[in-house]
Amino acid sequence: MTRALLLIDIQLDYFPGGAFPLAEPEAAADAARTVLESFRASGEKIVHIFHVSTDPDATFFRPGTTGLDFHPSVAPVDGELVIEKHEPNSFIQTGLQELLTAADITELVIVGMMSSMCVDSTTRAAHELGFTATVVSDACAAPDLALGDVVVPGASVHAAFMAALGGSFATVVPSAALLGA
Repeated sequence: MTRALLLIDIQLDYFPGGAFPLAEPEAAADAARTVLESFRASGEKIVHIFHVSTDPDATFFRPGTTGLDFHPSVAPVDGELVIEKHEPNSFIQTGLQELLTAADITELVIVGMMSSMCVDSTTRAAHELGFTATVVSDACAAPDLALGDVVVPGASVHAAFMAALGGSFATVVPSAALLGA
């Protein structure tokens, strides 16, 4: 199998000082950085995906803001693919599937933000499209969520989504296991 690393939406709006900070995004970005460094060292394909909101009422990822910028720890370098998306699923109207297929990619290693939205949507779509997916659990982060009066802490949101993805859609592992540490 030929694999590629997908880094999904590791953008400044998800960090402290951004418009929609997640629970512990710095730790997730640090783990994503270690995975990225490993892929760079091995010469494997790397795809950076970033979200730009097209909703005029959006509160984050607004065009023209610094919140769209990649976190510096995982910023792309020359030769790495960068794909803009406007939907949670990274395959929708981006050409990602065609790019991966043309490169004979069959396995995806997925890191990024948010576990409960874009990582989940993209991982499920990858499975449905026939890719083998591995989600690096400690290289993803989620927000606190609420349902009525019940607030679910981001760490619990993240754990629930990792457990659900690991059930049928992907192999879910920490970065140390992926990297053989």
